[in-house]
Amino acid sequence: MNRRAIGILLMIPLFPSLGSASAGQPVELPVRRVAIFSSGVACFECATTVEGTATATLNYRTDQINDVIKSLVVEDLDGGTVGTVGYASRDPIEKTLRSFGVDITDKPTLAELLDRLRGEPVEISGARAAQGVIFGVEKRETRLGDESVLEEDVLNVLTAKGLEQLPLTAIEGVKLSNEKIEAELRKALQTLALGHDADKKSVSIQFNGQGKRRVRVAYLLEAPIWKTTYRLSLDEEGRPFLQGWATVENATEEDWRDVELALVSGRPISFTMDLYTPLYVPRPREELELYASLRPPEYASAFAEAAGHDEEEKAAPLGGRVARAKPADRAARAAGAPRTPEPGVAEEQTVAQRPLELEGAGVRPVALAAEAGELFQYTIRTPVSIPRQHSAMLPIVNQKVAGEKLSIFNPATHPRHPLNGLLLENTTDLNLMQGPITVFDAGVYAGDAKLPDLRPGERRLIAYAVDLGTEVLVKQDPRPDEIVSLRIARGTLIHKHKYVDQREYVVKNKTDKQRTLLIEQACGDEWKLLEPAEPFERAPGLWRFKVVVPARQTGSQVVKLEQVTDQTVALGNLGLDQIRFYLRSRVISPAVKEALEKVVALRTELERVIREREQRERELNEQVTEQARIRENLRTLQQNTDTYRRQLAKFDEFETQIEKLRTQVAELRTQEEQKQRGLEDYLLSLNVD
Repeated sequence: MNRRAIGILLMIPLFPSLGSASAGQPVELPVRRVAIFSSGVACFECATTVEGTATATLNYRTDQINDVIKSLVVEDLDGGTVGTVGYASRDPIEKTLRSFGVDITDKPTLAELLDRLRGEPVEISGARAAQGVIFGVEKRETRLGDESVLEEDVLNVLTAKGLEQLPLTAIEGVKLSNEKIEAELRKALQTLALGHDADKKSVSIQFNGQGKRRVRVAYLLEAPIWKTTYRLSLDEEGRPFLQGWATVENATEEDWRDVELALVSGRPISFTMDLYTPLYVPRPREELELYASLRPPEYASAFAEAAGHDEEEKAAPLGGRVARAKPADRAARAAGAPRTPEPGVAEEQTVAQRPLELEGAGVRPVALAAEAGELFQYTIRTPVSIPRQHSAMLPIVNQKVAGEKLSIFNPATHPRHPLNGLLLENTTDLNLMQGPITVFDAGVYAGDAKLPDLRPGERRLIAYAVDLGTEVLVKQDPRPDEIVSLRIARGTLIHKHKYVDQREYVVKNKTDKQRTLLIEQACGDEWKLLEPAEPFERAPGLWRFKVVVPARQTGSQVVKLEQVTDQTVALGNLGLDQIRFYLRSRVISPAVKEALEKVVALRTELERVIREREQRERELNEQVTEQARIRENLRTLQQNTDTYRRQLAKFDEFETQIEKLRTQVAELRTQEEQKQRGLEDYLLSLNVD
């Protein structure tokens, strides 16, 4: 068993000492394998043989360093050890600029920069040459003849003659006499230039050991997704011929020479994180206490004492080997029989890529691995060479498949004409990834279609053109819904309604060839198919029916659907007319009819009492209004007159009538409450089928 060392890495910034002779002999690490994922990343594997202590240098773009730091795995096999991995560090540019003696972080103007250099000796050249120390920069206003004001910056310099004022517009050049300050300014400008630099950054990997050893490095980088395109040739006599191509782009900064290439379809979770830029944690500022006093301590609550300790779990290998799945149609191969692939066809595997052998790395997993989705890949059987920033088309399938030509009609797509299509079956042993498919019929371009993801043995419809030689007329036979049953449960009337949807599809074939038509009709799970007995096939949200129409003839297909639903309504909320409607139903049972008739009787009696009570209340209101009018008249009349006595007698009569009406209203309200309670109790007691 080979011994090896795996770097779970200590990555440190590069220092000059890392480039010394002790780093070992420089070696190249060429790319040997590339696995491109459809999620936007690619896994690169570099491998070579080293002898003794050696150092390999890999070059990346600056924007790729974060992915390298996040994913880099290094192996030194055959008894070697992995040393340090160094790379050029990068501070935030603002922090670096503020560290220089001249701060140019905020892009200062010449006046602002000279003002920051107060106290520095300078040599001024121009119309007024001078040599001295910068005193500062100020604004000076000059009034012109037309009463306008000109504002200009003036440099104040202390020279041997004293303070001199030099307008910045008259200065041609400023030389810093202090070489240290000038050097700081140049470094700051170089830092700015490096911030704009898009050149490659180097990562240095050190391998330590004796003798010849195999070393391997793997890392992830952002990469363009690979894409698939297909060509499908239809023939009246033979099976359709399918040719598939994968488009691959080498967006890296080096050529791929004889690379083992794998194209993986799947959605592994991938993200970016800024690990290259140094992060500085803000620290709190503390002040000394001149007169510190003792403060009461605060203690956290204790945890309950543990009853015991679980045994330490055995560490699983980091990224151990994944078993390759064997589809059912590869039973012969699983039994040991060899398989001879067709020329130019990529071999499919069911693992994302050959895993790096990391057994013994000593990294404990935090969770057990579980299967999450399906991954499949195409492994290109011959080595691939693609120059950098170039693309290539690689064949992945090149063979005949099973398929049936037909026309597909869906009124939501086109109200009259179906689409020319194909019922395609994936009879290859490959997973076909989704992509555009160009269809040729008898050697002539027929249209474009879109192929969905198709597993081995799976069938799918594709459509590529409008079939103008076939017309479809949809005749609908609307039928009103009908009640099929009635029952009562605790005062709720439950009635089943039946809805029937019947359509006739009349198909006219105007061509000289027989047409096979596939009719699609949207349908929910609550519908039952009455005619025909079974659909050709079911799909989510629709059924398909197959019709064969001879040349120059007309055919038809009747589709009859039925839906039965329950509807509920509280009998207490129904009006008498609605209840009488249900009484006339031909499906009502004698028991339900008797119960509804009693409900009608109880409701009729209740409504009679309500009407009578409302009538007495109206009469009462009229009597009270008239009595109030007489009361106002009595206030205006003199007492001991005949008119006053007549009005007083009427007032007494109204008072007697009001008392009588109030008594009647109270009695009617009592009757109404009793009848309402009796009706509710009866409804709640009803359970009739």
